[in-house]
Amino acid sequence: MRDKLRILIESSRFEWTITAVIIFNALVLGLETVPSIMQGYGATLGLLDQVAIAIFVVEILLKLFVYRWRFFTNGWNIFDLVIVSVALVPASQQFSVLRALRILRALRLISVVPSMRKVIVGLFKAIPSIGTVIVMLLLLFYISAVMATKLFGQSFPDWFGNLGLSLYSLFQIMTLESWSMGIVRPVMEVYPYAWAFFVPFILLTSFIVLNLFIGVIVNAMAEATGEEAHSEREMIISELKALREDVAKLGKQGEGTPS
Repeated sequence: MRDKLRILIESSRFEWTITAVIIFNALVLGLETVPSIMQGYGATLGLLDQVAIAIFVVEILLKLFVYRWRFFTNGWNIFDLVIVSVALVPASQQFSVLRALRILRALRLISVVPSMRKVIVGLFKAIPSIGTVIVMLLLLFYISAVMATKLFGQSFPDWFGNLGLSLYSLFQIMTLESWSMGIVRPVMEVYPYAWAFFVPFILLTSFIVLNLFIGVIVNAMAEATGEEAHSEREMIISELKALREDVAKLGKQGEGTPS
């Protein structure tokens, strides 16, 4: 019984079915945000949502029955269990926020689609290096905010009146959102050489430090893909060795059999 169920839940057809249900459920939850559709088809959408939840619960129960305690050794299984458990909490007045969290079920696509799993694994592998880049960025922001407060705070208190305002204004400048006409040019009307502060800041943050994030993540994903390919090669080699040993044993048995 368990072997048949294992074959079922590990089959590609089962995985594609669950993927289709996840996408369909995400679309249903999106339609529930349209008042005109809810007015006419609210009950139907609610029923479809309950059907999707029932399918997810059955999937989790099947995996728990087949894998037993091994179910909890897989991080993706735990992720699925948490997402589905949130959907089972009654959305009463006390837990009304959970109705908004139901869309988190769409995140189950990450655990179902292998290519998405690779992306997440790469991101987790990049966390230590990303932490170093974040510390560098925070240090640069802190130094720049202190300088900007002292240089421009007196004339532009709304933007650089204190450390918090300076950090926010510099964050806006880093994202290149209305940085020139909105902040820098007005400051340059009072301080003509302010460009000597803002231009290096933009070069360091927007074009160097932020690109380090991309480089670190891409490198981590490449390493994760390489490790997976290496493990697959080792698995294939071990299977070929086992097959060669079986063939050799059969050959010896054939030689030992009298004609």
